[in-house]
Amino acid sequence: MDIFRTKSVEQSIRDTEAPEHQLRKRLNAVDLTVFGIGVIVGTGIFVLTGQVAKEMAGPAVAISFVVAAVVCGLAALCYAEFASTIPVAGSAYTFAFATLGEFPAWIIGWDLVLEMALAAAVVAVGWSGYFSSLMSSIGVNLPASIAGDDPVVNLPAMVIVLILTAVLIAGIKLSSRVNLTIVVIKVAVILLVIVAGLFFVKAANYTPFIPAPESTPTVEGVQAPLIQVLFGITPVAFGVLGVFSAAAIVFFAFIGFDIVATAAEETIEPQRDVPRGIIGSLAICTILYVAVSLVVVGMQHYTELSSSAPLADAFTAVGQSWAATLISIGAIAGLTTVVMILMLGQTRVLFAMCRDGLLPRPLARVNPTTGTPAVLTAIVGVVAAVLAGFISLGALAELVNIGTLFAFVVVSAGVIILRRTRPELERAFRAPGVPVLPILAVLACLYLMLNLPVETWLRFVIWMAVGAVLYFLYGRRHSRAGQVV
Repeated sequence: MDIFRTKSVEQSIRDTEAPEHQLRKRLNAVDLTVFGIGVIVGTGIFVLTGQVAKEMAGPAVAISFVVAAVVCGLAALCYAEFASTIPVAGSAYTFAFATLGEFPAWIIGWDLVLEMALAAAVVAVGWSGYFSSLMSSIGVNLPASIAGDDPVVNLPAMVIVLILTAVLIAGIKLSSRVNLTIVVIKVAVILLVIVAGLFFVKAANYTPFIPAPESTPTVEGVQAPLIQVLFGITPVAFGVLGVFSAAAIVFFAFIGFDIVATAAEETIEPQRDVPRGIIGSLAICTILYVAVSLVVVGMQHYTELSSSAPLADAFTAVGQSWAATLISIGAIAGLTTVVMILMLGQTRVLFAMCRDGLLPRPLARVNPTTGTPAVLTAIVGVVAAVLAGFISLGALAELVNIGTLFAFVVVSAGVIILRRTRPELERAFRAPGVPVLPILAVLACLYLMLNLPVETWLRFVIWMAVGAVLYFLYGRRHSRAGQVV
């Protein structure tokens, strides 16, 4: 069937050479690693640590981070092989087109649109919360109608999205420099949290390390993990099952290393540098996450942790309010780069889809001055700003997780397929242990997906159905792959 026609690796690379669709190569391994850290270190470390420890895992949240990191690590090795073999914008979308065919590629691209657009808006709302809190601490109280827990329009979130959109339009190198500056600030704050927090750790707070399982309102009804519903297990938080359910949630904290792959086309030596950027950023962030989670649950008993600002409140609880202010600054810096790089990834995926004709091709034109898809970036920025400004997105954050895990499944399976169909391709980086490692990655991702709530699955299925309709109404008829004789 023509909907499963593939696009050769050679054709994907040739498409990057057309002058009107040619992105500028300006990035190196350090830029990519910092991009990875910039997008990974954000909401997860500043918000999810306390929320998940309090509601699902207790002090064992550190184990949940390790479980999520292992799953990401398996998928990261598969991404690294693909990115070194097909150094083209689009990440999982481009990889799927080369292995599974056009319709599966469209579905994964549509899935990535969900992942990155929602994530950028969710994080921008989180940024606004920290910004409002910081303003209050210096005596500037923003009106509740434009900021706070339930504003009419979240103005700070909209403004930061639009500012970062302008930075992205201005060029990839400027974006990387802004990112580097902010990443240095937030990593310094995180290291301060770890070192300063060690002086206030109490061994008693680690007991029990894995609290006894119990049924709580957070795991009832459609909020119950799907795997517990399927196997007739009474939904519980805490215990071993709670630790794994928590891993599916804190997985959100690791989202981002795959975005490094979307910048492959703008990398000077992608075959060497993209794998380094992917694996390096994931390794650094895992160490930071585990260290911070162990410190914060050691400073304050998990039952007393704050769900909205756990790091800052833990220091306030031990009488160190100066650290709380500094953490708020670090969180603002951290979330700023997350929003920017999520939008960068979003535009590069849409850019690849537009260049292939599955979405309007004129949107894939690159601005000759800045070397970026300026019009497409502006559209993404406006949509993200509207989402962040007017829609309550807290409950939709888990949709980002299921979308990302689905992308990981496709990429991991694609490595096995491309090894069989194109064994002669030059692979600057080869994932070890194929096919065992990709199979483990697929199984691990599916297991985490099953630990997500039933309502998340329902929303995901509806979004995919909408995407399928759009493909058959527009994408299939305008696809360049279908026009090539």
